[in-house]
Amino acid sequence: MANTPYNHKAIEKKWKERWEKNPVNTKVDRDGKEKEKYYCLDMFPYPSGNGLHVGHWRGYVISDVWSRYKLQQGYYMIHPMGWDAFGLPAENYAIKKGVHPAISTEENVRNIKRQINEISALYDWDREVNTTDPEFYKWTQWIFVKMFQEGLAYEKEFPINWCPSCKTGLANEEVVGGQCERCGTEVTKKNLRQWMLKITNYAERLLADLDGLNWPEKVKKMQADWIGKSYGSEVDFAIEGREEKLTVYTTRPDTLYGATFMVLAPEHALAKELATEETREAVEQYIYDASMKSNVDRMQDKEKTGVFTGSYAINPLNGERVPIWLSDYVLVDYGTGAIMCVPAHDERDFAFATKFGLPIVQVIAKDGKAAEKLEEAYTESGIVVNSGEWNGMDSAVLKKEAPHMIEKRGLGRATVNYKLRDWVFSRQRYWGEPIPIIHCEDCGAVAVPEEELPLRLPEVESYEPTGTGESPLAGIEEWVNCTCPKCGKPAKRETNTMPQWAGSSWYFLRYVDNHNDEALVSKEVASKMLPVDMYIGGVEHAVLHLLYSRFYTKFLYDIGAVDFEEPFQKLFNQGMITGKNGIKMSKSKGNVVSPDDLVRDYGCDSLRMYELFVGPPELDAEWDDRGIDGVNRFLKRVWKLLMDSKEAEVAATQEMIKERHRLIYDITNRLETFSLNTAISGFMEHNNRLLEIAKKEGGIDKETLSVMAVLLSPFAPHMAEEMWEQLGHDTSVFEAGWPTYEEALMKDDEIEIPVQINGKTKAVISVPAEISKEDALLAGKEAVADKLTGTLVKEIYVPKKIINLVQK
Repeated sequence: MANTPYNHKAIEKKWKERWEKNPVNTKVDRDGKEKEKYYCLDMFPYPSGNGLHVGHWRGYVISDVWSRYKLQQGYYMIHPMGWDAFGLPAENYAIKKGVHPAISTEENVRNIKRQINEISALYDWDREVNTTDPEFYKWTQWIFVKMFQEGLAYEKEFPINWCPSCKTGLANEEVVGGQCERCGTEVTKKNLRQWMLKITNYAERLLADLDGLNWPEKVKKMQADWIGKSYGSEVDFAIEGREEKLTVYTTRPDTLYGATFMVLAPEHALAKELATEETREAVEQYIYDASMKSNVDRMQDKEKTGVFTGSYAINPLNGERVPIWLSDYVLVDYGTGAIMCVPAHDERDFAFATKFGLPIVQVIAKDGKAAEKLEEAYTESGIVVNSGEWNGMDSAVLKKEAPHMIEKRGLGRATVNYKLRDWVFSRQRYWGEPIPIIHCEDCGAVAVPEEELPLRLPEVESYEPTGTGESPLAGIEEWVNCTCPKCGKPAKRETNTMPQWAGSSWYFLRYVDNHNDEALVSKEVASKMLPVDMYIGGVEHAVLHLLYSRFYTKFLYDIGAVDFEEPFQKLFNQGMITGKNGIKMSKSKGNVVSPDDLVRDYGCDSLRMYELFVGPPELDAEWDDRGIDGVNRFLKRVWKLLMDSKEAEVAATQEMIKERHRLIYDITNRLETFSLNTAISGFMEHNNRLLEIAKKEGGIDKETLSVMAVLLSPFAPHMAEEMWEQLGHDTSVFEAGWPTYEEALMKDDEIEIPVQINGKTKAVISVPAEISKEDALLAGKEAVADKLTGTLVKEIYVPKKIINLVQK
């Protein structure tokens, strides 16, 4: 038996079959007592045709290790899996393959599910959801109807980000570096009727509640910056020769005396009207050119462009004429779409003023004296100058007081502003949830009655995007033409579909009650199973999925559907597994590494452990197949130690007990701190020490090997189960409970200390670990007595480290 080799294929097959018949994750313990729940969630995948690569495995292994650890601590684990199967990725893949997205999506789900099962994760497939299932998207539509009824869903026609390749509108969050987040095409602008969600109504709550979340600080900062709260004033500028006023939002009302020109967004309602006869042609051309750029490009352009409208506003404090310009770096959906420009104290305004020869008036100076000519914008605080009654004030103090001073004079209002914009929620594509709205000439937009949900996506042969700004659904007359639920007159269905984010913004709620026909989730189940305790996924979703999910949860809380406001209590962001030279794995780059062959050759347990061993789980790591050999050899050494020791039936020694408790301490602490790569190296180090002890003692005791099996169980579950059974246990290793350590039993009884004379080691002595300074020095002097030839001038003892005797 001692020479029985480690056969990963036989062992893994055996335990997969056992777990299928006898699941280890039960709601009650052996005594029939209901366990406390723990909800560990993966960011569910969209079923791409490329299947899973080793990078996907990493996140799933991390979550499964954590889930099995919690299982060992006595929790009932909610650890579900599902499919984010609507949206652009699935539809684009289907178009490329020339098949219907329903067919390709089903095939891809089947393949990825097979691959996921290779991981042997603790997934409860009874909880599986799929965003394309009408019984799921019934509730996605229900949430939209509720938002519509509460005034949070509304229609608006305005210029949006348009992807010419995907032929659909995009939210600002879906544009990265001026390109479509999905396909990389340069994004342009298009004027379209859109459905919007008023996420801005939740801006303050979304920001304030970040403080209470156990999330990585970088993610909380990304969300806070995206929400972009600022304090300032709305200031009213009269327009020369017109009755209207221009209102600007500024965070620096203390610099109002220095506002020497104004800039409007090209889309501003007054942009064309303010053009004079001399400037009209140039203004209209500039407005058109700006419409062809994405918001991201406009904000990033280093070279500022602009055009003078020919009109002037009046500075409300000093009565000076202020020329009104247009520039595409001002966005119509931020603030009021108009800004006052203070070139002396803003780098962007300084560059603009310098380029177009506009006045620069300094109103803050470090020592209270304005420079004759500024070479660059002065952006520090200082003493206010050239500002009438404000002269001599500290600018930092005035910045806080100015909004209220301006408001008292009736020139504006103190206000708070957010960068966060309302969410563009409709897509001009086929493969998405139909928006449950009916358009009636008499009644306007009317929600589909709740009892008629789900509004099913009609089956079509041709689903390719039209490119006209209309969804392919618009061409299906028998589906579009309907009756108004309010007045009974002929009406038409909404033909835009929802974005991919619609289903993923709330899917985690459905897992716990996925067969409920009467409610999104029952109050009773929700109170027991929700919210999510640990969410594991990539940081790339910080201001998309994570922000949207928080918004949805807060809304559902407001309407009484759930009794908590934050969906994810704790968040862990795993790093990406890349190909060589840090290049992201993709089929087009030819650097995708499939897990299938590695599982076949080395086994699931070896691949699981190597996925963790490649580097700190929160950092990106470059994949190298060769490293898996080392992990596989480690498991074989553990197996050999088990087999050799099992036959020897060795009694525990003090050294074995000490090593056992140190092992428990190390692995537990590394797990708790998510230092999973060092947990693997810790196993290797401890196993090497156990092998050394085994050589001396003829093996290792059963208790220490049993502890090794339990500690290994989250990482290498098949091998751990087999070890547990080989050691004579008749239950699953996952019923063992997580072991505890005793500090007293981890300490050394004796330690070895080098004894030096004048810094050179002359002897090494064994002494009790807790020896006093006096006794240590005495023992050291005795050990080198024959080498002490001079007069001792200093005796140094560094506890448990070294003795140094200094002689003349």
